[in-house]
Formats: sequence, C-alpha cells, structure tokens
Amino acid sequence: MTPIRCTWANMANPRYVQYHDEEWGVPCHDENRLFEMLNLEGAQAGLSWETILNKRENYRLAFDGWDAEKIACYGPDKVAELLANAGIVRNRLKVAAAITNAQAYLRLRAEGSSLDQYLWGFVGGEPIVNSFPNGERPAKTELSDRISKDLAKRGFKFVGSTIIYAYMQGIGMVNDHDMACFCRTG
Repeated sequence: MTPIRCTWANMANPRYVQYHDEEWGVPCHDENRLFEMLNLEGAQAGLSWETILNKRENYRLAFDGWDAEKIACYGPDKVAELLANAGIVRNRLKVAAAITNAQAYLRLRAEGSSLDQYLWGFVGGEPIVNSFPNGERPAKTELSDRISKDLAKRGFKFVGSTIIYAYMQGIGMVNDHDMACFCRTG
C-alpha cells in the first residue's frame, strides 16, 4: 500500500518523493545543508522547487559543495563560468546573491554564531508543528517576516518572507505536512 503523502509531492518524480519523505519538515542542524538550502530557496524565486531540486547536484558541483569560504572569494571568472553552466539557473542576480550570502554567512560565523544557532533561536530550538487544512499552508508568516528582515539587515540576499517560509519548511523549523501525511508528527 502506498503511504499517504502531502498533496504537493509529485509522485512521478523520485527526487521529489525522497525530498518530501526524508527532508521537508525534518529538523536540520547541519551547517552546510542549512547554507545550501538558503541559497537553493533563493534560486527558486520565480520558479518551481522541483526545477531547483532536479538541479541540486549540479548546484553542489558548481558551487564547490556549498563551501562558503570558497564561494565568498568567487571573482568574475568564476561568475562567468557559473553563468555559462546549463546545469544551474543562470541568473546573474541569483549567482551574485550566493556570493553575497557566503560573505554574510562568514560574518555571522565571525560573530561567534552559526546558521543553526541563529535560525533555531527564533523557535527556541524546537520545530513549530502547524495544523493547516491539507494544501492550505500560508506563503509567509509573521515569523518568516521577522527572520527575512533580520537576514536582509545582515546582508543576505534573496531572503524575502515567502522564500524564508519555504526555507523554514525545508529545514524543518516548521512542520507543515498535511494532516493525513505519513510524515506528520505532533
């Protein structure tokens, strides 16, 4: 018997099913993945998450495994290489945002913090488990508004409230699985 999943999960795409089952709504404390997901959610702006998810491995290769120290030093030659890479979304602003985000992330670390400490501090270290009717999740919340503004103030780019709410879902700060979904907890 096929388990019941969230209505948004594209059952025809094994990557999407795996992402739904193993990542979305699951609390993440891995710094590298937190940084990766922040940038991938920004890359999604104006596109579908499935498009980005299908290019995820290409992004990892193109952006040096999401090594922030390397990305922060990217110059014009690397930017040109990225903009010529058909395996990622070739948008100059989104590529520039990844570099800017790496620099902002390194400043956060230099202050003695981490994405894990910073982000999870907004929810007291525990995920918010919502009970929205199936398929009726909000695009943003008061909390995503607050985090978005703070990230922007810290120099991060492509961190609007809608992007941040999707990020919060993706890294498990909020669990918005449908009530009938087998991944539902709480």
